[in-house]
Amino acid sequence: MSSKSRIVVVGNGMVGHKFLEALADRNGHEAFEVVVLCEEPRAAYDRVYLSSYFSGKTAEDLSLVEGDFFNEKSIALKLNTKAVAIDKAAKTVTTAAGESIAYDKLVLATGSYPFVPPVPGHDREHCLVYRTIEDLEAIQAGAAVSKVGVVVGGGLLGLEAAKALRDLGLETHVVEFAPRLMAVQLDDGGAKVLRRKIEALGVRVHTEKNTKEIVDGETHRHVMNFACGNKLETDLILFSAGIRPRDELGRQAELEMGPRGGIVVNNHCQTSDPDIYAIGEVALWSGRIYGLVAPGYHMATVVADHVTASGAKQFTGADMSTKLKLMGVDVGSIGDAMGATPGAHSYYYIDDAKDIYKKIVVSADGKKLLGAVMVGDVDAYGGLLQLMLNNMDLPEYPDVLILPVRDGTGEVGVGVDALPMTAQICSCNNVSKADICGAIDAGALEVADIKAATKAATTCGGCSALIGQVLKCELGKRGVEVKKDLCEHFPFSRQELFHLIKVEGIRSFDDMIARHGKGDGCDICKPTVGSILASTWNDYILKDEHAGLQDTNDYFMANMQKDGTYSVVPRMAGGEVTPEGLIAVGMVAKKYGLYTKITGGQRVDLFGARVEQLPLIWKELIDAGFETGHAYGKSLRTVKSCVGSTWCRYGVQDSVGLAIHLENRYKGLRAPHKIKFAVSGCTRECAEAQGKDVGVIATEKGWNLYVCGNGGMKPRHAELLAGDLDTGTLIQYIDRFLMFYVRTADRLQRTSVWRDNMEGGLAYLKDVVINDSLGLAADLEADMAHVVSTYQCEWKSTLENPEKLKRFSHFVNSDAPDDNVVLVPERGQVRPATTAEKQGRIGTVTVPA
Repeated sequence: MSSKSRIVVVGNGMVGHKFLEALADRNGHEAFEVVVLCEEPRAAYDRVYLSSYFSGKTAEDLSLVEGDFFNEKSIALKLNTKAVAIDKAAKTVTTAAGESIAYDKLVLATGSYPFVPPVPGHDREHCLVYRTIEDLEAIQAGAAVSKVGVVVGGGLLGLEAAKALRDLGLETHVVEFAPRLMAVQLDDGGAKVLRRKIEALGVRVHTEKNTKEIVDGETHRHVMNFACGNKLETDLILFSAGIRPRDELGRQAELEMGPRGGIVVNNHCQTSDPDIYAIGEVALWSGRIYGLVAPGYHMATVVADHVTASGAKQFTGADMSTKLKLMGVDVGSIGDAMGATPGAHSYYYIDDAKDIYKKIVVSADGKKLLGAVMVGDVDAYGGLLQLMLNNMDLPEYPDVLILPVRDGTGEVGVGVDALPMTAQICSCNNVSKADICGAIDAGALEVADIKAATKAATTCGGCSALIGQVLKCELGKRGVEVKKDLCEHFPFSRQELFHLIKVEGIRSFDDMIARHGKGDGCDICKPTVGSILASTWNDYILKDEHAGLQDTNDYFMANMQKDGTYSVVPRMAGGEVTPEGLIAVGMVAKKYGLYTKITGGQRVDLFGARVEQLPLIWKELIDAGFETGHAYGKSLRTVKSCVGSTWCRYGVQDSVGLAIHLENRYKGLRAPHKIKFAVSGCTRECAEAQGKDVGVIATEKGWNLYVCGNGGMKPRHAELLAGDLDTGTLIQYIDRFLMFYVRTADRLQRTSVWRDNMEGGLAYLKDVVINDSLGLAADLEADMAHVVSTYQCEWKSTLENPEKLKRFSHFVNSDAPDDNVVLVPERGQVRPATTAEKQGRIGTVTVPA
């Protein structure tokens, strides 16, 4: 028998898991044995980003469990285990399977369940809710056999659910009982702008609608009959009309309950039984249930402190301000957004042309901020929130806080230096300015360091910009100069090097280092300068003055593989290839004994070529009409596409045609890192455009342009830069975006990381690309026009130059092939031999010469 006290946690959602993490961080946690009862089939996952499941994220991607957390912390996790009863006297919890588990302390983190209005027909087939991953799987299955979907509920969760249905390709409607969307967070003016923006995205909104019944439809699966006499036909209904606390265990155990539900807790989150705690959406504190994750996280840390007697934290309420993006629309709500405080008065800024609405609510004496509403532009959110939370004095004319700044003086608002050390910077993880300063004193020099040290900005990410401002301010106060020198040979960042090369017309590395560097250069600065020269002047990369700057892949214009062979990737623009082209590729592969594989970018990769074979292979491919696919370069790789309106019954635009045009326009563009495009012919998103550096999705009116997405180790969803563009404007914006990235990104920095580190974020990027805020648009377009007009197939140029062909030999003094290249047969093709196979030479094949 264990001598440790046992803590039983019922629920492993976001808040329940936060408690486990907080407990594991406390001194004295070793004195406890911890058992977790999780009703779901998987451990904690991120419900904040649940809708990203429909954009390609998996349950594993959404998981909140780091590594082997449960084993490392000796926590017993019981999945698919529902708690059904508590015996307070015996201090046991009984599961649905009849198991009785004893506890010394019990933490209820059961969360909430979706409220489904009890209208007749609410339980029909394809009437679903939006709460768990299993719910999402059911929605996905239902959407596959549906054309029209309706979300009942126009609040935060309802609009998230509407985005999910739209992403699944359904004609989407939102039905709301109240007279406006987001009735809790937004006033009439803000809700009006939000509705207009959402309807512009193709979602139809129906307010003041009371559903009387759901019955069989005439043209669709269901018809919703409203009390007003109107009706709406649909195939799928998604209920997202609010939440209710899952408090049945509290009722069964006869804990003190709220009159409308919820388990009553004190400032330590103890229930009426001091050995039982409740946290998150099941807990009722001072008559209120908090439906956001940040208050739940705070409760979790309070309980961790209390059970381990390691701190004096108390839960005394939480700010319910929120900033979020709903279907691509920025929305912010702070404090007393409705102006209900006696004597309060409001200032408004409305720009109907841009669909921007801002309101601040100030105290009767005009000195304090009480609340705010923002739709369409939330740049001021961070500053306004700090003004309210820290009870700071307002400027003499409070309206300057929401008026646009047009005189170049910069943003008006509270400076981060003026924030007190107690200011809460990250509400999700309760990180103060003092915590951030402590991390800086401990050596943090980047936002990523702050995140790692404090967990700030690791939940919703809304405070990232503010963290960056605090970091920059505090480093300056400490006299810390954060250098971004490229290497010891150049006292400049990549961006500064680009500027020098462009402005001074420098066209070689030797000239660059003579003017602005020292020494001979290294494997950092040489490829970087080589890339900048290629981006700027687009010269042939194997010219004598450039060849020595290239890394191995660029030097041989092929990707080196693990066995010393190379891969060959001919360009197949937009994934389109003729039968004759496929036959030619197949004949080349067969002739040279190459392994063939279809890539994720919709082209054929040929593996196993020896260096001396590369010119021979490319000669045959170019004669067959192909050109280099630049798979070896930090450049445009591919433009993936679906078949679009040409073949697909759901397609609304010619995605293949556009993809081919884009790939042929931007092929050969050298950049700080590889660039991938995709074009989808409709919102079903078969080309996965929202996971690419540049993604284009067809609409009925034109094209939506998404930027700065990527897959890989740290996937990032692309963001909407502009919508419903004609083809000419789309290309103009892509030209500007790409060349701005080429000019300003750091060495080997993907567009996603570049965007995450960009001060001003997406709003700034939009301003540069769309509004030409820096006055660079003409230069950026001219730079791209130069790159396009000077394109050459590097392999074609190489084959025409006998001197350049001399480098394609494994031995300097012999034409003999490398006998270390050994292949073995597998599945009708070949693969590199293992060490054992090489030693025994068993089952090996001869590579054609």
